[in-house]
Amino acid sequence: MTIYLVRHAKAGERHVWDGDDRLRPLSGRGHLQARGLLEVIADAPFERLLSSPYVRCMETVVPLSGERGVAIEPVDALAEGATLDEALALVQKHTTHGAVFCTHGDVIPMLLQHYAEHGVDIGAAPQWPKGSTWALDTDATGEVTSARYLPAPPD
Repeated sequence: MTIYLVRHAKAGERHVWDGDDRLRPLSGRGHLQARGLLEVIADAPFERLLSSPYVRCMETVVPLSGERGVAIEPVDALAEGATLDEALALVQKHTTHGAVFCTHGDVIPMLLQHYAEHGVDIGAAPQWPKGSTWALDTDATGEVTSARYLPAPPD
């Protein structure tokens, strides 16, 4: 099965936002990227849709939730500042049925680095811009065996 790691779409600038950063929403361009995610993973089989509880992550997967009829499950293990152990446990838990995870720019590289250190080829210069996706393919034992980068949809 495959776990899809989605970096949240573009949000308003952090330094301009006046308020709790967990409540910072997507920008207009971010909403376009969120709708574009439908094409990026159009044929992806998955049973669960998990997201950081931050508004920008939840909003990124709303179109996917609506199209697939899969509820968004907020999970702290995908929030900014999550630990590697939390994120790894979540991936391991969902490898048998496939899932989409929406998370942040600190969680994705942390996971990719871990898998690279365990022999998974992530390429010479991995990237994770806003709105992009990494597909983590797993074997029958639930171990990640390969990682593929899927660019962000145009905004």
